[in-house]
Amino acid sequence: MRVFRKAICIPFAATLLCASAIGVSANEELMNLSADAKNWAMPTGDYANTRYSKLNQINKDNVKDLQVKWTMSTGVLRGHEGGPLVIGDVMYIHTPFPNIVYALDLKNDGKILWKYEPKQDPSVIAIMCCDTVNRGVAYGDGKIILAQADTTVTALDAKTGEVAWQAKNGQATDGSIAESSTSAPMVVKDKVIIGISGAEYGVRGHISAYNLSDGTLAWRAYSTGPDSETLIDPEKTTHLGKPVGPDSGTNTWEGEQWKTGGGTTWGWYAYDPELNLIYYGTGNPSTWNPVQRPGDNRWSMTIMARDADTGMAKWLYQMTPHDEWDYDGVNEMILVDDMDIDGQQRDVLVHFDRNGFAYTMDRANGELLVAKKYDPTVNWATEVVMDPASDQYGRPQVVAEYSTQQNGEDTNTTGVCPAALGTKDQQPATYSPKTGLFYVPTNHVCMDYEPYKVSYTAGQAYVGATVAMYPTPNSHGGMGNFIAWDAAKGEIVWSKPEQFSVWSGALATEGDVVFYGTLEGYIKAVDNEGNELYKFKTPSGIIGNINTFEHDGKQYIAVLSGVGGWAGIGLAGGLLGAEGAAAWQQAVAGENAPTEEEKSISTAGLGAVGGYAALADYTTLGGQLTVFGLPD
Repeated sequence: MRVFRKAICIPFAATLLCASAIGVSANEELMNLSADAKNWAMPTGDYANTRYSKLNQINKDNVKDLQVKWTMSTGVLRGHEGGPLVIGDVMYIHTPFPNIVYALDLKNDGKILWKYEPKQDPSVIAIMCCDTVNRGVAYGDGKIILAQADTTVTALDAKTGEVAWQAKNGQATDGSIAESSTSAPMVVKDKVIIGISGAEYGVRGHISAYNLSDGTLAWRAYSTGPDSETLIDPEKTTHLGKPVGPDSGTNTWEGEQWKTGGGTTWGWYAYDPELNLIYYGTGNPSTWNPVQRPGDNRWSMTIMARDADTGMAKWLYQMTPHDEWDYDGVNEMILVDDMDIDGQQRDVLVHFDRNGFAYTMDRANGELLVAKKYDPTVNWATEVVMDPASDQYGRPQVVAEYSTQQNGEDTNTTGVCPAALGTKDQQPATYSPKTGLFYVPTNHVCMDYEPYKVSYTAGQAYVGATVAMYPTPNSHGGMGNFIAWDAAKGEIVWSKPEQFSVWSGALATEGDVVFYGTLEGYIKAVDNEGNELYKFKTPSGIIGNINTFEHDGKQYIAVLSGVGGWAGIGLAGGLLGAEGAAAWQQAVAGENAPTEEEKSISTAGLGAVGGYAALADYTTLGGQLTVFGLPD
């Protein structure tokens, strides 16, 4: 990001905390902490979500010498998404449910300084769509912020672990409408930004800002509903350069379906301090059965830019109108300055969507600059129309053969690519300003998708489709690729095949090394051309995000292992190996079919089970932090 106001610096642990001469704010503290590459002070490294580190002690020449320096068991099974924070001498790590937070002493090989384990009703486990994951904690104003599975936002004293305040982010404090939380919060200025999960239960999505000082609600913006609740100004908020007009959050829904319309906000958030805009994406509309919800279903599947102080929407862009495939739009927004687009320098937002298209947009006004497939096997749409004069401008052109409502309910549409997992799910990409390229973990998976009629009951599954996933036919035989992407041209520069989906967050460094993890459990290092330089198999599959930091003059790499998440739900839920996978495959094929209740609950998260059955031959459950470094 750009250079900010002149700052003064004061000691803070083993680093320097730099604050504006006109006064300290959480925002300035965070920007300065994240600007010091010794730390990893935000879940994605910085407000721009680049996941790039200027550390270069570990480089392409010596990365082959990496060795394990120390490890720690988290004491929790299930999927470990997200990654550690590092601030000075302390590392903060988290677990899936029950959402334990540890503070570890880096001066003493990770000695536990404090541990916080929230007391939550375990019934929340049953309503978490795709494993009991949590994507990390945030830091601000001396507090560690945790979004618990039960939607409680908890602020902990960073030094002691004592609870400073708590706020209930769900609308129903008793859990009766099946809301949950899986995302990492983001601290912006004096506020904590957090979303909500649960579209598979008809939860109405929103993003909320809580005051960092005491946890009181500052503002809340819904994804669907009247303008007063979506915080949309019908004349000033734009979609592809045009005002959205009144009632845009309700008038593309039939009746009052928007009240149970999904559009949840469980992904990542970005922030541009100069524009004072927060960027994020909204998820799938409810139900998964498109026949039951005619219309574009705005503003599900949408990139949103909102004022950080008020929550008012500046611009919106709906990527997948009237979603028919569960292509949630929640993946990270990566902010890059001065990208050359056709000879013009643009400050852009780059987004790799579940739907298989990578978008490059002007982040000030939402102008669509590039929209291209980042897996050539994507077949549900031919293109996104780029002509502003067309009435189809910005819309994907759907291929009728792969429309899941082509013949109404109970028709099995086969061979749709990508699967509901998307060409990429929430696992964040990384951007290197040194190469100008994005390094992207991807899924190479297709599906069969059969909608069926479902009715809404508060707190009950509201899915309405059966899904079966499998490797992309007539391809390299694996289920993933790790790619380098040119966002200005919309082109794949190189692609490295993987046996399973690449479900970890990537990391690029000044040392010309890019790191990522695999579902089998390997942490891998490649150079900027994709040549493999190092790999090490950790005790469990990696769906966490690889981070780096420096302590006592030495650079380290850290990653959480623990297979699970959507791709690993078969292992995490005890449905593999062969017997569980075979039973599920028989069910989705119509043999020994599940009951309607089982069908509704299972298909949201478990369409991936059969496709990833072979994972049981390579890894098993187990949560562990592994820290790597060069030989002493």
